[in-house]
Amino acid sequence: MKTPLRRGATALASGLLAVSLAGCVDSDRGSSSPAAESDCPWEPDDSITTTARIAWQAIPNADLVVKDLGLLEACMPKADISWVQAPSGGDVVKYYGSGDVDLGLMGSSPATIASSEPVVRDVDIAVVWIHDVIGDAESLVVKDPAITEIAQLKGKKVAVPFSSTAHYSLLQALDEAGLDASKDVEVINLDPEKMPGAWQGDQIDAAWVWDPVQSQLLAEGGERILSSADTAAAGRPTFDVGTADRGFVADNPEFMTQWAKAQDHAVEMIESDPETAAESVAVVLGIEPADAQKQFAGLTYLSAAEQAGPDYLGGKFVQDLLTTAGFLLEQGGIDAVGDEAQYAEHVDAAPAESVGE
Repeated sequence: MKTPLRRGATALASGLLAVSLAGCVDSDRGSSSPAAESDCPWEPDDSITTTARIAWQAIPNADLVVKDLGLLEACMPKADISWVQAPSGGDVVKYYGSGDVDLGLMGSSPATIASSEPVVRDVDIAVVWIHDVIGDAESLVVKDPAITEIAQLKGKKVAVPFSSTAHYSLLQALDEAGLDASKDVEVINLDPEKMPGAWQGDQIDAAWVWDPVQSQLLAEGGERILSSADTAAAGRPTFDVGTADRGFVADNPEFMTQWAKAQDHAVEMIESDPETAAESVAVVLGIEPADAQKQFAGLTYLSAAEQAGPDYLGGKFVQDLLTTAGFLLEQGGIDAVGDEAQYAEHVDAAPAESVGE
């Protein structure tokens, strides 16, 4: 029997979620709020009074630039915008289920789970943005330098955040190597921030994780033997995606346009002025700007025009969700694979398309 992925479907108990949300720390620059230090790159829209709660993750992409520079706050000065950090995409799904966020970054794997039948209770989201196409930014790092291929992990303990894109990539790689995730390898569900301690305490032999934890494990002597770039080349790409509650999107089209414009502006910054963009990412992640800039190489960033086109949200991305769903079904991560129309309902290219209007 295959190891099931954690569904991420059960809403957190209200007390536990309250602790989780209260424990999140926003990064800022000194005593001033980011919004107070930034100007909107275009004419601000002070007609928008939307209340938006946004879940973010510590991943070096444009979402962190938007957050640090306070672009949403600057471009919609009368909106009420708050940010909450999530350890993984599975947690973002939980936040949606308990009604605590309106938008959130998650991997394509939890987005597929949330879009598959039976749908997660009280969760009705759409993928509205592709923050990045994952490459070497998510990798399998091993502690023993004698291990050079995944087949040598038989009998070892491998940590990964369940219901994440890293989990999906790990299971796919184990399967292709002929290893049974429930018998041959002990796959441990572990949040990224807990991995360094487990690594140093010899509690795990390997981890499939993203930056900045990936870089930390590599700096402590770990060796990368496989990455999400390899699984993408094998036909199973993974993405970090922006999602939003479908009701929220329908009720707040002007907000979504401003949100997409801010994301697109930050993508352009990463491409044309990576040094400045890296300063923002470094502030949020608590690392040096030079290290943040190096991490950009492990991800591919897409403009709004590219996202709205046929290769992504405007077309092929639905097929990527279907491919992911098929593999998740084999692994016991979902109960059924819907048809193409079902997944198409959970992909919305309109915010990306609105940027050029």
